[in-house]
Amino acid sequence: MVSYIFDELGAGGVVIEDPALIAQGIAENKWDHYEFPPEVLNRTMPIVRAYLPEGTGLEDKLVRLQEKLSALPLAEVPIFETKPVVEEDWATAWMAYYKPLEIGKKLAVKPTWESYTLQDNRLVLELDPGMAFGCGNHPTTTMCMEFLEDIIKGGEQVADVGTGTGILAITSAKLGAAKVLAVDLDPVAVKVAKENVELNQVAGQVTVLEGNLLEQVTEPVDIVIANIIANVIITLAPDVLRILKPGGYFITSGIIRFRAEEVQEKLEQKGFRIMEKKEDGEWVAYLSVLEG
Repeated sequence: MVSYIFDELGAGGVVIEDPALIAQGIAENKWDHYEFPPEVLNRTMPIVRAYLPEGTGLEDKLVRLQEKLSALPLAEVPIFETKPVVEEDWATAWMAYYKPLEIGKKLAVKPTWESYTLQDNRLVLELDPGMAFGCGNHPTTTMCMEFLEDIIKGGEQVADVGTGTGILAITSAKLGAAKVLAVDLDPVAVKVAKENVELNQVAGQVTVLEGNLLEQVTEPVDIVIANIIANVIITLAPDVLRILKPGGYFITSGIIRFRAEEVQEKLEQKGFRIMEKKEDGEWVAYLSVLEG
């Protein structure tokens, strides 16, 4: 009802934050706790946010808003507060947060709009994240990249599940993998990943496909990368056995610390041996090998 009121007042957009729906989504394993700040998780009542342009008509709209809220058939009249939002060019403002980054012993990630002076003969990945996840500045990604530079010797077959920008698939190719299959369920991520693969001149090694987890992977591989979330990794682990060669590596990341033990137990239950565990802040990544 409140969102309809905002719509009638000419709001450019409405956001509803309902803690009951968020709790339900977490209980159903659709979301993970880490995706929401504590103030949202601990809230007891929903919040409806709307954005209205400043100007001479704003005060009149706020008076009408109070009148309409008071007329709702509710036990209590909803309260509202206003806060000015600084206008920015949101299409480009996020670029300020991405800078060239050196990772591990061999790698460097450079956003397309930044310059970078080559250091120590590093392998440079040039990326434009667009609307996809993964530009090398998140611990879950950097830990995977560090694992990859330790295990890729050349000629490997790799599957990257939930590829996002394609950063881990491109990393694998730059390090010497012969064939990399990058898969994502999000068509926007698939488009971005394909563009980044072309940008880094590894299209001969990397194929990007739209699909769900490992459904598109039919050939045996030496390495499976899953930088996703704990729930998906637990679901994915049994299917990895179908395509991972004996002695192959399974890199898992995106695991929030309080679920790390649960993921480790699942991996070991399916026959994986944990070779190395990395931790960065609240994030955990595992490098495991399939015994056999």
